[in-house]
Amino acid sequence: MASSLTIRAYSSADEASVIDVWRLCYLTRPQNNALLDIERKLKVNPELFLVGLFDGRVVSTAMVGYEGHRGWVNYLGVHPAYQRRGFGRQLMEFAEEKLLALGYPKINLQIRKDNLGAVQFYERIGYGTDEVISMGKRLIPD
Repeated sequence: MASSLTIRAYSSADEASVIDVWRLCYLTRPQNNALLDIERKLKVNPELFLVGLFDGRVVSTAMVGYEGHRGWVNYLGVHPAYQRRGFGRQLMEFAEEKLLALGYPKINLQIRKDNLGAVQFYERIGYGTDEVISMGKRLIPD
């Protein structure tokens, strides 16, 4: 059985640890400024910017939100030294409970197509592939 994770909303003291988890999990990209992504998230549903702590250390993160039609999960990551302990599953279950309590009927997320480990993780916890094409357009270069 996995050890328990303490999950709470992000605080500014978590910034360096959160960005460290993102980098170690290869979630950052040159076109995304992590500091700006945090700043932007804190303007919308900051209570849904989640961190998971184990022994007082930030070991997992998730940006959860709602755009009026579906819930979304971004930046889900578990520090590599703490993977395979059920922490990702615990964080997702927490996020799902939060969104369900708010009445949100569905969760969407995007996975880079070369991240097969993430695909397998989400399939194990009940997510399936939607028959859609994800498209995007950058409006503000970071």
